[in-house]
Amino acid sequence: MMHNRSILTEKAADNTSVEEPRIRKIIHVDMDAFYASVEQRDNPELRGKPVAVGGSAARGVVAAASYEARVFGVRSALPSVTARRLCPDLIFVKPRFEVYRSVSNQIREIFAEHTDLIEPLSLDEAYLDVTENKNGIGVATEIAALIRARIKEVTGLNASAGISYCKFLAKTASDLNKPNGQAVITPRLGPDFVASLAIKKFHGIGPATAAKMQRLGIETGADLRERSLVFLQQNFGKSGHWYYRIARGIDERAVQPDRQRKSIGAEDTFASDIFDLDLARQELVPLADKVWKHSLTKQLRGRTVTLKVKYADFQQITRSRTLPDCVAGLNDMTDVAGSMLAALFPVSKGIRLLGVTLSSLEGVDGEGGQQQLALF
Repeated sequence: MMHNRSILTEKAADNTSVEEPRIRKIIHVDMDAFYASVEQRDNPELRGKPVAVGGSAARGVVAAASYEARVFGVRSALPSVTARRLCPDLIFVKPRFEVYRSVSNQIREIFAEHTDLIEPLSLDEAYLDVTENKNGIGVATEIAALIRARIKEVTGLNASAGISYCKFLAKTASDLNKPNGQAVITPRLGPDFVASLAIKKFHGIGPATAAKMQRLGIETGADLRERSLVFLQQNFGKSGHWYYRIARGIDERAVQPDRQRKSIGAEDTFASDIFDLDLARQELVPLADKVWKHSLTKQLRGRTVTLKVKYADFQQITRSRTLPDCVAGLNDMTDVAGSMLAALFPVSKGIRLLGVTLSSLEGVDGEGGQQQLALF
């Protein structure tokens, strides 16, 4: 059954406390446990059981977990060994990204039935601006309900949605009634809702920043609102201005269907820790090759090469190098990543993961987007 319960009631958008020329109607659609739900849909034997998509080997990582698995604390990015310990009956399934992409395209077509202002964030979520929509529907919650029902009809999968006047609150609202629900945060109630929100629940504020804020006595949005712009900029740099405005429910970012691609990357976790430089360099080659081939497919070039290293104790570091011109070829990218890797040796602790990313991208055909590849 579809749940449309909302903690806030949608009202006429003619009374606003945000600094915008008009009220926009933004929907954030988020598929529920997307990868795992696709696997359960396609394999009836997995339905109702704890499922993890990802590698089951000792060095594997969970890419997605079904809601049955989440009850035990299994979540994405969790080491497979830890996931298995939390849920001994956990069923691991290898990812099928070609299937996920196909389903994602079906969902994108459903979005396009209502608006062309679609900003994909990943295969399983997107922002939609339905202020002026193709079907002339005046109430955004109705559009969200129609989209979710259509997704269920076409794909057999559940989606949740958040509706608000800005992207930040639409994203936040989509988590309020998960799974298979939706919620709306109105312009009138937006600032007060942000004030009541725990800092660790703010989209875009990671654990490290949240911990720093808590050390400064900032536990909630209300605490954040009490800090001056000068204080926030002194403690958080350029992000201080963003925190100052979002604490007041102000987010003027537009839905960008042609959002610029930020990076193309690939990474791999190894079955055994690597201590030898030559072996580590060998492991870089297939990663760089995957990134380069994808950049060719998307007709993109980049100037910045980033090396990601995760050690056996899970300490993670990155090293980046920006070139005067775009990387000319695969060998050049591999050489740049390899030189940054060599500078880290000898290592006192083994390397369990390596990653290569190409950024500062320029489109040969002027097209953009955003994508991050991962190897399991």
